[in-house]
Amino acid sequence: MTTFRSNGKLLLTAEYLVLDGARAIALPTKLGQSLTVEKIDEPHIHWKSFDVKNDIWFEHVYAIDLLSTKLSNHQSIVSKRLKELLICAKQLNKNFLDISDGFCVSTNLEFPNNWGLGSSSTLVNNIAQWAKVNPHTLLRNTFGGSGYDIACARNNHPISYCIQPSDGTVSTTSIIFNPCFKEELFFIHLNKKQDSREGIEYYKTRRQNLSSFITDVNSISDHMVHCKNLTEFEALLMKHESLMSKLLNLPTVKSSLFNDYPRAIKSLGAWGGDFVLATGSSTSMNYFHDKGYNTVVPYKEMIL
Repeated sequence: MTTFRSNGKLLLTAEYLVLDGARAIALPTKLGQSLTVEKIDEPHIHWKSFDVKNDIWFEHVYAIDLLSTKLSNHQSIVSKRLKELLICAKQLNKNFLDISDGFCVSTNLEFPNNWGLGSSSTLVNNIAQWAKVNPHTLLRNTFGGSGYDIACARNNHPISYCIQPSDGTVSTTSIIFNPCFKEELFFIHLNKKQDSREGIEYYKTRRQNLSSFITDVNSISDHMVHCKNLTEFEALLMKHESLMSKLLNLPTVKSSLFNDYPRAIKSLGAWGGDFVLATGSSTSMNYFHDKGYNTVVPYKEMIL
């Protein structure tokens, strides 16, 4: 029996623009997902996925020779996507699953499915570890995306992440991001999960004249790393929100949902769902509870 594990993720800066070369600050989370593999005598892969309550939310049996079986129209989207991942992993490493026996595979999420902390990216990274393939290549050939979430899955500390637009190579740099004001940083879940692919498709319709936006966001990312006081940090958060609102032609989350909140609020990742970052005291978080947003996580409980 072998177990692999990957960290979850939150994107602090450069949402969307990271796809076009902007430097992003990405934060691995304490919660993630594990994958356990056990050999069995039967020639198939018996897959079970468990949620944070240890209940099975997905189960399927695949033939061990995945490449010789076609996708069925009766299979769920989840079973099809998982099979595509396994097939792609085998294409990247011909020795993967090249046995006559099979496996019992179980995945265990450490956070609720709708939290948007990387249920897909942690799965991709875990399968890549199992198959001994490059996780960024596996992601690029299947789900797509910038890959910052894969970098978070593999790192236990905040990172600066950048893609070279010319050739698609990625650069991941460990950074020291341990703000002295972290006691006043909280993550609030918006009670819904945002589809990142839909967000990216919308962004692609707006990606014109990006150079000035990328320059400004790079500057914000650099200043955030070295920021020593909360007032400056809040100003950077609001400047970032204003820039992205202009680029996307969408209202900020604060103006649309929390217009009367006196402190700073920033979207994290795809706009419209999952978590936002809010500044304030633990007492001021009652504002969000009163509005029905009851998942409020302190920074020190969320981030590695």
